[in-house]
Amino acid sequence: MVMKGKSKKEEGRSGMEDGKRKYLFLLFTFYFLLIIGCSNSNSWIESLPKPWTLTEDQISDILPQFHNHYPDFHDRLKAITLWQVGKPYEIFKLGEEIEPDTDPIIRLDVSDCTVHVLTSLAFSQSRSWVEAREKMIDIHYKDGKPSYKSRWHYTSDRIQENPYTKNITNELLDINQFEKVDIILNLKENGSEFLPLGWQKNIKMNFIPNNKITEDLLSKLPRVCGVAFVKKAYFKMGIVIAHEGMIIDQKNIVHASAEYDKTVNVDFMEYYFRENGPLFDGIMIYSFHPIEQ
Repeated sequence: MVMKGKSKKEEGRSGMEDGKRKYLFLLFTFYFLLIIGCSNSNSWIESLPKPWTLTEDQISDILPQFHNHYPDFHDRLKAITLWQVGKPYEIFKLGEEIEPDTDPIIRLDVSDCTVHVLTSLAFSQSRSWVEAREKMIDIHYKDGKPSYKSRWHYTSDRIQENPYTKNITNELLDINQFEKVDIILNLKENGSEFLPLGWQKNIKMNFIPNNKITEDLLSKLPRVCGVAFVKKAYFKMGIVIAHEGMIIDQKNIVHASAEYDKTVNVDFMEYYFRENGPLFDGIMIYSFHPIEQ
């Protein structure tokens, strides 16, 4: 019997099939490793004891590990914010440790919305509790010196002037798609101050109205950014922002929630748009920046 070899056409087809199989194998391997890598990343965070259960010394032992696992600032910021999910909610819990506000300058045992954002920003840039406290002073006070009057009390003021939380709202839409707010910050309708600060500030800002808050808008955001929620009913009190949080992966919001009585990680669109309508009147978006050494 004479055995016939494969034709050139058959050999070519066989080579193409081998190449396709190799390509599919490499593609499968890539996605498998990617999924495992993401899983391992989150698993490491989930393996840590929760920050509100730890002492200052224990926090100082853990913080350098975040730098080892997440060398990139924004990756580390995301990891720090996720570490705090579940933290008990309490409002107005940061102060200067002296009168008129004796609450601590920094803490990880409880949070309100602003406390969560600013402590995440401070701890993501620190390798010890002491360093985080110093970073918080840089972030939370206009002159780098802790005092009630120099604190960034208003989110709308902070994202306009603070170099570490920069307003990027105007970069996201065409100028004619925004709504505008023009008020005197810290001045109530009756002419009195909302907070006893001895100052008012005229503030003009654009914000993104509810009909422009879409999945497409989220896709334009940095992978980690801040979101500030506008409430028109507050304008008469000299206030623009009613709440704030952090949007991660262009999808979820991590925020200290009075509704849930803890810090949560939830789908942004589901959080914002409820059956009876949107929770707020619009949003502003801000980016995070590390403190220059």
